[in-house]
Amino acid sequence: MNKKVRIGVISDTHIPDRATRIPQKILEDFKKADMVIHAGDLVNMSALEQLKEVCSKVYAVYGNMDPYDLRKVLPEKEIIQVGKFRIGIMHGFGIPSGLPELLKRLFKDDPVDIIVFGHSHAPMNEKIGETLFFNPGSATDTIFAPYNSYGIIEINDKISAKIIKL
Repeated sequence: MNKKVRIGVISDTHIPDRATRIPQKILEDFKKADMVIHAGDLVNMSALEQLKEVCSKVYAVYGNMDPYDLRKVLPEKEIIQVGKFRIGIMHGFGIPSGLPELLKRLFKDDPVDIIVFGHSHAPMNEKIGETLFFNPGSATDTIFAPYNSYGIIEINDKISAKIIKL
């Protein structure tokens, strides 16, 4: 696989509690993405619709704050294949500091190269063992997040990931 795949990553948008829309800068950047991943706590279906307006391929999982209408259309956990790499997606739950350990256990029967998650609103881009743990932070929260952010993952024969501060 030599074509680079660009993935926009967002989580914890909490629409409309934290913001009325996904920030325009993110939507503009995601127009250049081959796919978008939302790692949960959309809270409102409009967040998903806004992402689908700028990118035709959107993967999303539900989070602990997502209501029933989202839970019935989104999975709790998803695994996608991008080239030779497998990406696990799950929001996470419980104590934020224990998320990497929890997610490692939840994906132990489904080996993945990257785990994309949310929940803590704290950005993380760290390899633990053979797995990259990637949390884009929250695009809209100003209470628990150190700053607002989203992520870009680029994949060809290797994985390159970065957190982008708003």
